[in-house]
Amino acid sequence: MADLRTKNPAHHEPAILQGARRVRYLKLIALFKIGKGALLLLAGASLLFLNARARWIEALSNWTADEILLKHSRAVVWLLHKLQAVLANGAVRATGFLALFYAAVLFTEGIGVYMQQRWAELLMIFATASLIPIEIRHVWHRPGLVGALILLANCFIVWFLYRVLKREKPDAKIAPERELVETVEVH
Repeated sequence: MADLRTKNPAHHEPAILQGARRVRYLKLIALFKIGKGALLLLAGASLLFLNARARWIEALSNWTADEILLKHSRAVVWLLHKLQAVLANGAVRATGFLALFYAAVLFTEGIGVYMQQRWAELLMIFATASLIPIEIRHVWHRPGLVGALILLANCFIVWFLYRVLKREKPDAKIAPERELVETVEVH
């Protein structure tokens, strides 16, 4: 019995992976990542350049510490203390640099996926999938609707981009056959 997928590949494929819908979802994911990048850019710039507002910075620092589960992870605390020692200006400054770095990654992913670049889709899969265990841990220790929605959105993004990349394999670059052509001189 023949496999149905070999006869009609679109038969078992979800509708969101077909044609214009796929492109629409790719652009929506790209805009989502660009939006997250813009928020992190604002947060990073605020942490680095608005340090005169001590009360606001302390509240933002405490919120950031809660988001990356400092209270629940000795490894994260140890890494941040080492980073603080290197930067010599505290966790607020380190968090600001980290936010700016991650904002740059999100902008790169988002713009690349919006332009439908395969490398950007791969980057987004690996970057997003690498953060899912941290998000699961966050939802486990601090259950909430926002955290659960972000986790679900990122799981959908990884699944969707994996299916897109699996479906659209890059064309193999085959060198054209060389032909021997005889040239004739005309006198």
